Amino acid sequence: MKLYNYFRSSASYRVRIALALKGLSYEYLPVHLVRNEQFNESYAAVSASRLVPLLVDGDAALTQSLAIIEYLEETHPQPPLLPSDPLGRARVRALALDITCEIHPLNNLRVLRYLTGALKVAEDDKNRWYRHWVETGLEAVERQLARTPTPFCHGDAPGLADCVLVPQIFNARRFECRLDHVPQVMRVFERCMALEAFSATQPSACPDAQE
Repeated sequence: MKLYNYFRSSASYRVRIALALKGLSYEYLPVHLVRNEQFNESYAAVSASRLVPLLVDGDAALTQSLAIIEYLEETHPQPPLLPSDPLGRARVRALALDITCEIHPLNNLRVLRYLTGALKVAEDDKNRWYRHWVETGLEAVERQLARTPTPFCHGDAPGLADCVLVPQIFNARRFECRLDHVPQVMRVFERCMALEAFSATQPSACPDAQE
């Protein structure tokens, strides 16, 4: 397998965690988003969306982090990243979507560039925008975790929701978001970061982080 990704991309980090949890090896192929390498014709030839991550498995080229993780879950079911029961799977997917749909799309690089470029939003106001949606979005996740506290987002082992939560906290810290109001979220984050699958794949550990 080959993974096209960017070290600071939270969506890419999700997939790196999932691959590590499942013990799957892959070739790391960096695509530097800030340098606009996603728009190079060589990348466009393999990625119609020109986004990261992109997982190539044989003749298949897979996009969208959650779809990639679900593919890995179906093709390499052990260890599982989703619970065995329908209600549990629905809860885990909902937690993941609370971040991937309600927080991340408002704050990805394309949106931030549009705010400061086309709309001429000042840098301080852009950062206020970022912090607002992260901080309020994580409050919703906090309430969900507080209702049924477990070592990880759901149960005694890390899963899909944890793969999504941890990268969002890395981004939150980079933009100096307030996090003291989400103790359950941070408890799970710290528990995850004690595991190699999360720590060894974090942005600072990636090959392109040193460039």
